[in-house]
Amino acid sequence: MKIGLQFAMPVELHALPGAKALEPFETVSGVSFFEIAPNILACAGGVSKVNAAMAAEIFCLRYGVDLILNAGVAGCATDLPTGSLVVASEFVQHDVDTTAVGDPVGLVSTVNQTVFPTWEPGHCVEILRSLGVSAVTGRVATGDWFAVKGDRAAWVRDTFSPLLVEMEGCAIAQVCLRNGVPFVSLKSVSDHLFSDRQAEEYFDFGQALENLGGTVLPFAKKIQEEF
Repeated sequence: MKIGLQFAMPVELHALPGAKALEPFETVSGVSFFEIAPNILACAGGVSKVNAAMAAEIFCLRYGVDLILNAGVAGCATDLPTGSLVVASEFVQHDVDTTAVGDPVGLVSTVNQTVFPTWEPGHCVEILRSLGVSAVTGRVATGDWFAVKGDRAAWVRDTFSPLLVEMEGCAIAQVCLRNGVPFVSLKSVSDHLFSDRQAEEYFDFGQALENLGGTVLPFAKKIQEEF
């Protein structure tokens, strides 16, 4: 099987051992694509939903991947320690709102869904456990907003009950849904939305990157073996 590893930022991609030395085999629409291992491609598609959707669509249509694994750092809406690994069980989009015409908050039109499940999250946690890695699973909320402490963050927390908040995953989930491609997401906690030290945490998330970078490729290879 062919897997697409999709990161948002180059620093996340470069957390993979040896990734900094790799040359892209192709650049499409400004996104560079790398072969990390046999039939495991990778890119840093960019921050936010449009960039994420574009890269995911390229993975699906140009490279014909059988599964997309989105990996990166994310802010935590609870109290998981920095560097904790989270397998997303499902995604919601917190910044779509057509309630004015009678829709539920978070409804994504065209596909008419508010919740976007991932591929076998419980099994993914078991795969990680077999690699000696601990992870939890939970909901992740996506939106084009760097979440910080305040009324908006409290509203996202109280409305959607996410474990994590980030800027790409639900967009990738929607692209995968419409292309019939299974979607897995592995996130590492970089900062905490309701901490007074959030900014300090975010700009010093080496532990989060280290935990992510050492896990993603073995995780992808194990999925490749079992898929």
